[in-house]
This record gives sequence, structure tokens and C-alpha cells, in this order.
Amino acid sequence: MLYFTILLLWLLMLMPLVSLFLREIFIRFLGLPPELFLVVLLLSLLGSFVNIPIAELESPQPVYTYKEVSFFGVTWYIPQVEMGWRKTVIALNVGGALVPLLISLYLLLHAIPAGEPHPVLAYVKVLIVLLTVSFVVHRASRVVRGLGIATPAFIPPTITALTTLLVYQLGVPSNPMRIAYIGGTLGTLIGADLLNLHRIPRLGAPLVSIGGAGTFDGIYTTGLISIILILLLL
Repeated sequence: MLYFTILLLWLLMLMPLVSLFLREIFIRFLGLPPELFLVVLLLSLLGSFVNIPIAELESPQPVYTYKEVSFFGVTWYIPQVEMGWRKTVIALNVGGALVPLLISLYLLLHAIPAGEPHPVLAYVKVLIVLLTVSFVVHRASRVVRGLGIATPAFIPPTITALTTLLVYQLGVPSNPMRIAYIGGTLGTLIGADLLNLHRIPRLGAPLVSIGGAGTFDGIYTTGLISIILILLLL
């Protein structure tokens, strides 16, 4: 009990610092309007507990039953195997997936056209990072039965940061933070989740939530951690 009390106190003390740090990233480096920051922060924290169902899959699975057979007063239980159907609900987590998606769309549709000297070139760089991250993350992802699609946590942000550093100065320099956030977020979503939709029936889980491991899921953290790595490397 004492341990959790101390941990809670530490979290309460760190929250203002974390909030200021995130504000710096979203407003200064990404170009998000200041008035939207509080909304984004609250949706990220509270939305991590909200899953929006978007699809439902059915997959065959063996169902083991026993048949009673009486023979000369003795009851025998004979195992039988029948095929049943398992339902799996695919949901989109608000904090872990929907919020990063909306931020990426804002950057693509507003921040890049308004803030980049050559928007088309910036879009090409985003596409390069997105495709690279999608490919690597998809190759590294693994199916964990009963849980979901697992990817080593360090791979998406590392690949995002390295690829961004290689391409952001090509031609005319672009904002590396925007490239990293969009490419890393969408690349992780595509590589870890969308390209693995055909493997979901093998998971054996009643619910598969995209971005649903809380706020600090891979999709959410990839964009933020890749920005931190770029700041350190630059």
C-alpha cells in the first residue's frame, strides 16, 4: 500500500512537467494550435479507456464436449470435438489510436501546406518514412494468442527517427518533427495493425483494440519518442 501511495505522489508531482513537455512538442515542434492542446491531452488520457467497435469477425474453433454412454450400468464419458464459432470484436482506442490519427491528419491537411516552403516535397518525405516504418514494423510484429499483435517497443520510434534524419534535408529542408510524427504514427498503425488484420482470427481473443494498450501504446508513443530521439540526435 505504501509503495502505491509513493508512486501516486510521484506521478502527481511529475504531471505538470510532463504536461509542459508535451505542450512544447505539440505546439512548438508540430505546430498544433495552443487552444487544442488541452483537448488533445485530456482525450489522450481519458480516451485510453474508451474503445469504439468498428468491426466483428467470426472464426471457426474446436469445441470439446463429452458424451455420456451407459453400458451395463457403467457410465462412460467419451470426448467429442465439434466446430464452433468464436466472435472477435475489432475496436479503435480513442486515446491510443484515434487521437494520434486526428493529429496526423491535421498536420497533413493544414500544418504542412501552411508551414512548409515545398509541401509536395514534404509529403514525399513523409511517404518514405511511412513506408519504411510500415515494412519494418510489419516484419517485426508477432501474434500473441489471447493478447494481440506485439511489436518490440524500441523498433518503431528508432526506425522512424533514423529514416527521418536521412530524408528531411533532401532538396529543401523540411520540419523533421512533423515528418517523424506522421510517418511514425501512420506507419506503426499500418504495419502493426492493418497489415495484420488477416491474422486476427488466430489470436483467440474476444476483443482486439487498435491502440488499446492504454495511452502509452505503440502507435501513440512512436510519434512522441521519435521526436525526442531526433531532438537528441540533432
